[in-house]
Amino acid sequence: MLNHPLPTLQCLLLSLLLLACGWNKAAGSLGEGRKIWQQPKPEPIIQDQSFLHDTFPSGFLWGSGTSAFQTEGSWDQGGKGASIWDHFTHSSVGYLTTETANVASDSYIHWEEDVKALEYLGVRSYSFSLSWPRLFPDGNARGQPNTAVVEHYSRLIGRLLEKKIKPIVTLYHWDLPQVLQERYGGWKNDTLVGLFEDYAAFCFRTFGNRVKYWLTMHNPYLVAAQGYGTGVHAPGETGGPAGSLIVAHNLIKAHAKAWHTYNSNFRPAQKGKVSIVLGSHWVEPQKGQDTAASVELCQQSTEAVLGWFANPIFGNGDYPVSLKIKHGSLLPAFSPEEKLWVQKTADFFALSFGPNNLRLGRNLVSYGQSVTPDLRRILGWIKLEYGDPRVLVAEGGWYSEASVGREDTIAIYLMKKFINQVLQAIRFDGVQVFGYSAWSLVDGFEWNYGYTIRRGLFYIDFSQPNRTRTPKTTAQYYRHVIANNGFPRDETSGELQGHFPCEFHWGISDSTLQVHFYPFSPQFTDPHLYTWNLTGDGSLRPVPGVKLNTRQAQCTDYLAIHGHLRLFASTGASHYRFALNWSLILPQGDRSNVNTEALRYYQCVLSELRKLDLEAVVILYYPTHRAPHLGLPGPLQASGGWLNYSTVDAFQEYAALCYRELGSGVRYWITVNEPNRLVDVYSSGKEKHQAAHNLLLAHAKAWRLYEREYSSQQGAMVSLALHADWAEPANPFLESHAAAAQRFLLFELGRFLDPLLGPRYEEKSKGDYPQEMKAYLEERAQVMGLTGYPLPNFTETEREELRGALSFIALNHFTTRLVSPLPHTQSNFQQRQLPDHDCMTLFDPTWPSSSMGQALVPWGLRKILNWVTERYGGSLPLIITASGVDDQALVEDKLRQHYLRSYLQEALKAHHLDGINLQGFYVWKLQDHHAAQFGLFTSTHHQSKAKASLAVYREIITHGGFPEDNTTQTCRLSEFQQPCSACAWMFKNKAMLVFGGCLLITAVMLAALVVFVIITRNQRRGRGRGVSRRRRREGVSVCSCPPVVKS
Repeated sequence: MLNHPLPTLQCLLLSLLLLACGWNKAAGSLGEGRKIWQQPKPEPIIQDQSFLHDTFPSGFLWGSGTSAFQTEGSWDQGGKGASIWDHFTHSSVGYLTTETANVASDSYIHWEEDVKALEYLGVRSYSFSLSWPRLFPDGNARGQPNTAVVEHYSRLIGRLLEKKIKPIVTLYHWDLPQVLQERYGGWKNDTLVGLFEDYAAFCFRTFGNRVKYWLTMHNPYLVAAQGYGTGVHAPGETGGPAGSLIVAHNLIKAHAKAWHTYNSNFRPAQKGKVSIVLGSHWVEPQKGQDTAASVELCQQSTEAVLGWFANPIFGNGDYPVSLKIKHGSLLPAFSPEEKLWVQKTADFFALSFGPNNLRLGRNLVSYGQSVTPDLRRILGWIKLEYGDPRVLVAEGGWYSEASVGREDTIAIYLMKKFINQVLQAIRFDGVQVFGYSAWSLVDGFEWNYGYTIRRGLFYIDFSQPNRTRTPKTTAQYYRHVIANNGFPRDETSGELQGHFPCEFHWGISDSTLQVHFYPFSPQFTDPHLYTWNLTGDGSLRPVPGVKLNTRQAQCTDYLAIHGHLRLFASTGASHYRFALNWSLILPQGDRSNVNTEALRYYQCVLSELRKLDLEAVVILYYPTHRAPHLGLPGPLQASGGWLNYSTVDAFQEYAALCYRELGSGVRYWITVNEPNRLVDVYSSGKEKHQAAHNLLLAHAKAWRLYEREYSSQQGAMVSLALHADWAEPANPFLESHAAAAQRFLLFELGRFLDPLLGPRYEEKSKGDYPQEMKAYLEERAQVMGLTGYPLPNFTETEREELRGALSFIALNHFTTRLVSPLPHTQSNFQQRQLPDHDCMTLFDPTWPSSSMGQALVPWGLRKILNWVTERYGGSLPLIITASGVDDQALVEDKLRQHYLRSYLQEALKAHHLDGINLQGFYVWKLQDHHAAQFGLFTSTHHQSKAKASLAVYREIITHGGFPEDNTTQTCRLSEFQQPCSACAWMFKNKAMLVFGGCLLITAVMLAALVVFVIITRNQRRGRGRGVSRRRRREGVSVCSCPPVVKS
């Protein structure tokens, strides 16, 4: 029971007052939090649901925070008494026997440096805790305080106010005076409720005239569960659920006491606000299992942590029903008077969301639920469950390993995610969040993890006595966010209206085109005559002895070609990129065995494309990246594949055959698709370099062969296609990351493009690898103690062959990768095989991504196009020969629709705003093979249905881009194709011309008939006169009159 129970009449009056003021609004909404799981999750690609570019409300309270025990140090100086955490870390009771917080960050001495750190960040608030055992070593706040400590905190508050930083003061952050633990058993004893009230009253009275935000205690859940339940935290008691429940009950009453003390005695004069920091995890149902039962489990999991304390304080003054059912008689009960007295004892909702609660949350899930760090969702739950309170995120952030030091790159992206989730909660969900405190200001003692992890924005070397505060990269990032008050849109993020060039390739890409000899139409190639259904079984039977004349197979007999190209033509695309099957055409790898049927099939494909007025882009070699042959003919792979120079010659022979047999129908050739991905198959750095070397030579020889023997007749362009994802420095504040990203691009693209084109700063291409890459590998070899030059050398003849062996630049672009350097140490080299560029890739969790983990980063396309143009100039056309994303939706593939619009927007910006010579964009790919992935059409198993993204792509093609008036693009013809004015008049008046033509033809035919009749009659008359003359000469009387017959 309470030490000072309220009289019943007073409770009733308080209840009426609360009702009159509308305070029961939240209590009536208990259980409404379930709706958040019942509602469909926001689409991450719609309306910035993945990452919102916007700013926070004016006056948003940006801040940072620390706790006394973790940072102050000076554990036994200036008259400070021991805390339960001092005892815990100094004794064998604790889990840590070697690390203590005796000095920690030494903030009691270096508090002024902490204030300077706050100034650096530009925050408007600082959350810190007072040390109860430092102020009152015996825990009794009715006695005399430690005057020096009072002056210390007074100075700190004064300096903060001078710097226009609002102090947010926590009364209790886990450092209970050890004497109270020994004398009373700590928070198990409700005597501490009154002692805490005395301590709170002293703090309010002493500092309250300058403090407007008070927090009674920080995350009492961890105190109860870890301190008195599992014993992981101080005081290390293992009382199990019974102990935790009693402690939690007393903590709630202690908070309520403090709130009522402030409300009654200090609020009228000081006009401050008081709350309690409650911690929580977040849990989601198993994917696709958001049933009522699963939602109920999620609700119960949240009630078991956050609701345990929030329901009594922000709800109806009592524990959640789920806790009562779970714990039964173990759960202490609030009397009716206590319920009224505890209810609404907070002026705002203060939330702690960090690793401590999320770790514990994993023990509270079942049946496939998952704990996720979704701050937006828990904020939405709080709004629904507790009637839309004002919310302060009093602790937000994650941790880094101690070895990370100042370069805490991953922590940047987690901070970015958390803060943006708060912004989304404000803008999309209407949650009243008024402040955010990034935790913590400086590195400190991380409880049962000691110094093995770090959470500070400022780095401290704990081996150095001066404890210098050095800003980490997260501090730089947070400073940037505060300065911008969020994440405002940049000028390049808006949509551009305009057209692509008329000659732009609107393409679709596929991998190796499957050769389907069947189904095959045999109607003109089968010599037999058949009878049908003579026996009533519906069978065909050849008629014996009858043979019909046949013809050779025609392209129309290959039914698969017609169906496949019918799908392609329906897209509206103009160019189709597909690959030949080298191992099918030349099974032995040489001309000793040529599959003429396969060549015939490919000829038919090209012929049918021409009939449809469509262009083919043909890949000679499409690596499969799979053992055992990697797409090579078996004998070639068996002899070493691309590690053997003989494969270079074999490829040239194969290219010559394809040029000769198929070249008349091909305008664009690609020799090798993504050689930079193929080399990843090889295990050692030496093998990777050798394979890349031979692939380059194979391309150059095939290019030179075409130029020499076929270009003048066929006029095609030849290139090779590189996988070209953009590499963004993972940490924008570190030069080492910028250098790593450039190095990554040189190894990915420069390795192949530099020998062919040379960087633009070279007057003439050297036909060699990038100089930066060569220098790095040489230095790396020295560090590793390797002998010999790591890269193969080109001969002068080979260099000459390589120079300029590219007609256009073909890039396959899908996503963007965050790139950071790997630790460059001898031990790392010895432990595992590392990539030669010594880079690692990371992922920004705020980027929307597909089910296969591909991030959608449209601006990366524009950046890679600019990088290539800046390095190699803009004289050669650039073509994106493959780009797409997987989408599991069978028809309504919203992710791919967004991908096409956003990526083509960036392509348009690159062309119009940056002057990039971009001449094509090919969507990957035409049709799914099995499950829904990259295709614009479903698989044949799903009846080859068109997906919604096809309509989006067709619409963009029809408009030629994104025109302002949404009209169809009409391209002006070249001067050789300019229509004459007469032709234009004829086309305009074609109906009249047809009618007039018919009249003219009729008139001509009538005239001809008249002429024919006249000529015929004249000829008859001429014959009659001739007979008369002949008869007169012979003495025969001639009478033209008919004879008279006498009767």
